[in-house]
Amino acid sequence: MSNENKGFYKLNWMQRIGFGSGDLAQNLIYQTISIWLAFFYTNVFGLPAGYASVMFLVVRIIDVIWDPIVGAYIDKHSPKLGKYRAYLVFGGIPLVGFAILCFWNGMSDASETAKLIYAYVTYVGMSMCYTLVNVPYGALNASLTRDTNEITILTSTRMFMANLGGLLVSAGIPIFVCLMTGYGDIHNALSTALFMGLGSLPAFIFMPLVPAIKRKVGKRGMFNIFLSVAIVGMVLLYIVGLTDLRKNDLIINVCQFIKSTGVIVATGYMWALVPEVISYSEYTSGKRISGIVNALTGIFFKAGMALGGFVPLFVLWITDYKPGESAGQDGTTDPQAWFTTMLIYGLVALALLIFCFTQCKERVVMDEKETANVKVSDLWMEFIHNRPLRILAFFFITAFAMMSVGNAGGPYFMAERTNDTISSFQWQGILWLLCLIPAILLFLAMWIISKYELTDEKMDEINHEIEAKAAAKE
Repeated sequence: MSNENKGFYKLNWMQRIGFGSGDLAQNLIYQTISIWLAFFYTNVFGLPAGYASVMFLVVRIIDVIWDPIVGAYIDKHSPKLGKYRAYLVFGGIPLVGFAILCFWNGMSDASETAKLIYAYVTYVGMSMCYTLVNVPYGALNASLTRDTNEITILTSTRMFMANLGGLLVSAGIPIFVCLMTGYGDIHNALSTALFMGLGSLPAFIFMPLVPAIKRKVGKRGMFNIFLSVAIVGMVLLYIVGLTDLRKNDLIINVCQFIKSTGVIVATGYMWALVPEVISYSEYTSGKRISGIVNALTGIFFKAGMALGGFVPLFVLWITDYKPGESAGQDGTTDPQAWFTTMLIYGLVALALLIFCFTQCKERVVMDEKETANVKVSDLWMEFIHNRPLRILAFFFITAFAMMSVGNAGGPYFMAERTNDTISSFQWQGILWLLCLIPAILLFLAMWIISKYELTDEKMDEINHEIEAKAAAKE
């Protein structure tokens, strides 16, 4: 039996790019939510930071209930358009709609209560639809091939495109919003765009090198090196932030580039570990429940984002943050510009999801007979029995909490760094969000990932044994 027949499929570049388009699409939406929604709620929509912080936490609690239901449903059903890829369309259309509505500000004269209700409805709807896309999309990754080298290439491709989406969001949003206002200060917008864009820019340098770096130093070595680089960058940025050098674009951008280089490689490659824990589950239980495993990882990365969404707004609340006079000089407080920008980004994202759907075909999946008895409770049983999955889950929590806190702190840092009237207490809160809290979380992440035991050699043994068992049944 050939390697192709055994499930070790080689993908062409159109298929790899097509799959990566799904990540690009999702990042155009979810990175906008992650980086800019808190800023929009406090500085444009007019919600108190304390109210918004509770809402971010409540939405993630809803996800804990919703995600396993979606994961089990996906594993048990096989739509005609594809077991996993069908949801790129079914979930993509309402996802785009809710994301656009999150940035609608047609309630300027409404009460605080009415604004809060509207924010809850649109944010909950967006998050639930995101699960309908993200969980099957994650499972789609593991269904394309078993080849570990191919998965590394596929992951590098999708992370490259995911960071392209991140760059278009972090750098593109302030420029788009400024240009659409007609009165924003383009210099301030470009400064903000460059600083925020450097959060994604290193991906285009280092993510294509990940396969070679991993072969040279191994998975664990790669994580240790780049997590350390990220921590160094955060410490440097914190020190600079304590002085007037924070007003120097060159210095803060160098620090941001160092920090982002470490974050991007370490957090980007963790997605390549998800197919490994899926195969490990199949090896130990006989079930390839990709939807369940991706629902679990979804729960934990959303748990990280719950912390990452709650903590920034909570810190701003206890430090009594109020937008300074300099905030919004780049036009980022114009309400209509936010809605128009999200409308453009959303429609582009939907087109990319459809393209991803056309290029991806599931090849490594369990048939309906094998998944007929999949239950929601399998999610927690899998968590209990699958040690590599537990380690990856806790790494996801810390990594996404780190990214969410740091990303949320960026817009406030750029809005207030030239504001000499901001209190030292308020400024320290912003620096803790941007630098120190993420650095502490990275130290924890480094310790967690050191416990992950699935080496490439071990995974090759597991995958070949799975295929040998399947061939014996035939």
